[in-house]
Amino acid sequence: MTENPKQSVRGAALRKLVLDTALERFSRDGYFNTSIHDIRRQAGVSIGSIYHHFGNKEALAKALYDDLLQRMDAGLAEVMGRESDCRARCDGIIAFLFEAAIEAPQAMRFVLEARHREFLPDEPPVCSSQPFQRMRECIEQGIGRGEVRPMEVPVAATAAFGGAIRLLHLHLDGVLEQPLAHYLAETQEAAWRAIAMTPADRP
Repeated sequence: MTENPKQSVRGAALRKLVLDTALERFSRDGYFNTSIHDIRRQAGVSIGSIYHHFGNKEALAKALYDDLLQRMDAGLAEVMGRESDCRARCDGIIAFLFEAAIEAPQAMRFVLEARHREFLPDEPPVCSSQPFQRMRECIEQGIGRGEVRPMEVPVAATAAFGGAIRLLHLHLDGVLEQPLAHYLAETQEAAWRAIAMTPADRP
């Protein structure tokens, strides 16, 4: 039996509406202070439709978390596919993260700052998720090609992206003196200097 295209569009649109509403409520009030009924009222949908698409609040939070990580991973995969050398990939990843934090601060805050293990106890830490694995892959390949000096991959990945992620937190907390984009070029340069292979590092 073929699915009615109109029903499919409505289903996808409803799912997006509920996820967007859940993101807003979880970001503003926290997971534990938000009920399914809060989301239903704000989204203007029936409780049955939420349970049909997601099951319960924990499943809704997991769907939101997975959706945001998939979107982040797709952006990082695009950078990795577009650029070939490690410096360009590192610059592109940092630029993507900055742009995502500027354009969708609630989504970035939920990914980076929500205490997911409290309400998604079976989920691995966010640092083990696919987007962060992709950042490590970028560094690992750079070491293999002799672009990044030999060091432990977690150390190199932290040196390359840890400063940028700290700036994302400062941006989300509203404590930076300048707009986040103001710091992009300097952050990219500092990240690369921390890991780049130099003549002195070569055997």
